[in-house]
Amino acid sequence: MAATRTGEETKAIFETMPISRALMKMAIPTIASQLITLVYNIADTWFIGQTDNPYMVAASALVLTIFLMTTALANLFGTGGGTLMVRLLGAKEEDEAQKVASFSVVMAGGAALLFSLLCLIFMDPLLRFLGASKHTIGYARQYLFFVVCIGGVPAVLSQCMSTMVRNVGHAKEAAFGLSLGGVLNVILDPIFMFLLMPDGYEVMGAAIATMFSNVIALTYFILTYKKLRDKTILALPKRVERIEKSSLKSLLSVGFPAAASVLLFDLTTIFINRLSAAHGDIALAAIGIVLKVERLPLNIGIGICLGMVPLVAYNYAAKDLKRMYAFFSRARLYGVIVAAASVVLYRLFAPYIMQAFIADTETVRLGTVFLEARCFATPFMFLSFHMVHLMQSVNRGRISLYLAVIRQLLLNIPILFLMDHLFGAVGIVWTQAVADILNVAASYLIYFRIKKEIDVLPGGV
Repeated sequence: MAATRTGEETKAIFETMPISRALMKMAIPTIASQLITLVYNIADTWFIGQTDNPYMVAASALVLTIFLMTTALANLFGTGGGTLMVRLLGAKEEDEAQKVASFSVVMAGGAALLFSLLCLIFMDPLLRFLGASKHTIGYARQYLFFVVCIGGVPAVLSQCMSTMVRNVGHAKEAAFGLSLGGVLNVILDPIFMFLLMPDGYEVMGAAIATMFSNVIALTYFILTYKKLRDKTILALPKRVERIEKSSLKSLLSVGFPAAASVLLFDLTTIFINRLSAAHGDIALAAIGIVLKVERLPLNIGIGICLGMVPLVAYNYAAKDLKRMYAFFSRARLYGVIVAAASVVLYRLFAPYIMQAFIADTETVRLGTVFLEARCFATPFMFLSFHMVHLMQSVNRGRISLYLAVIRQLLLNIPILFLMDHLFGAVGIVWTQAVADILNVAASYLIYFRIKKEIDVLPGGV
């Protein structure tokens, strides 16, 4: 039964393949999809920046904080359901794993629909709260309507379904789906912005391109589910499955903290935007570009972590702790190497990176200063993400929530206000390094305690 539905090749990845090879087999396609997803997120900013209108750039930065909430919804059911599903597979409970996978997709779609409707109803108050000015709110409305109000459901479902596909061992198919959306967005951006839309509606054109890209990505995952239904436990939902109470509890115990981590990160970004807006729309535009540029090494790191998650979760449930810890350690090594290299490259090429996004002299000047400071946080940000993903993998959702609360509410946001008060806009971008150095220290103190618990009582889904 297990060999038929899980697949011998897939089982080998989880159980017998050498550590580095298995991790790379899962991580490399995921990294590729993360990078292409980053490209299409940056593409909007880059193409909008070609207008040399900092108000348009600032508006897209504001809406990014709302769009990140779709990732929170995808994490609630994709991370929560996906990690539970793979732990159930490791424990050889395939029927329940199939129900959990179906339940997660249905609930993700319903939650996304509700969120999109709320954004439509409360659009202006929401944008004003986020710091939209009279110069930016019109552009922000255009971007929010198409990217979230219309495009929110396909964005959430494609992310959730991608997680399910990756976690059953088909990382290439998962990566291709997200990459497809990214590539299409890069192609469609200039077509909608500069050919189909009139002058002044470039932001709307970028938003429509993003929306269509997510719709096509979702279509791909629907077809992929049909293709994999005889090889895996995945199948397109026909109803809302009834899952065990213990499964629902386990799903939510990991899913809510995973969603909360994104929401708390988003909350910090909102405070960054509001504090930056107080220094002027130019400062907001510069920080908006920096926050997207820094995602390159972070998305590689997240790709490594996402490749690690199913491998750790499966071996945790199968009680192979030696193999589980090996995946954890190897992923950490690769991620730190990437992050350290990025610090050097950003310090060397910061002015040229900013000039690639916008020609406005003052925006480039501020952005260069901001990027040179912000990049020092990258290794510590990766280590923070890495620890959170480990806790999700081993069913310690509450601990992952504690880590998110410590990082954002106890460290990042208070230090953000303090640094802004003492050093202004430059203090805002130095905050991340200060907060994450402290957070990594706290995370590893918690990790050593949890490790003792796992070593004494291994397994359990």
